[in-house]
Amino acid sequence: MKISTKGRYGLTIMIELAKRVGEGPVSLKTIANEKQLSEHYLEQLVPPLRNACLVKSVRGAYGGYMLAKEAKDITAGDIIRILEGPITPVEGIENEEPAKQALWIRIRDAVKNVLDTTTLDDLSKYNEEDQLSQDPYMFYI
Repeated sequence: MKISTKGRYGLTIMIELAKRVGEGPVSLKTIANEKQLSEHYLEQLVPPLRNACLVKSVRGAYGGYMLAKEAKDITAGDIIRILEGPITPVEGIENEEPAKQALWIRIRDAVKNVLDTTTLDDLSKYNEEDQLSQDPYMFYI
């Protein structure tokens, strides 16, 4: 499964909105400038998020976007499914051998579990310092 720029940039928008809860609406121009992304592209991603009631828009000179729910109530899975569609590592698994079918299902379920247990609150409060203090994964060949 590959997450496209739609999913990645959609997560970026939502994380930035979560980081700014309580500061009022945030313009896409602000997010685009800070993250060096295309404002036009971000504008295309917001309607599905608004239709899914994850963001709300505020019109006017000081308008922009805000989360429509609390960050702890929105998961990465919610955002990815809205922008990318269903989470499936392989198409047409029903035509696969049983052993391969079981593998694809386990992979799908593992990905779903990570996406559905990671909240926007988790992502917005992610601290690189904490991660660096933990033992990194060590791979031996």
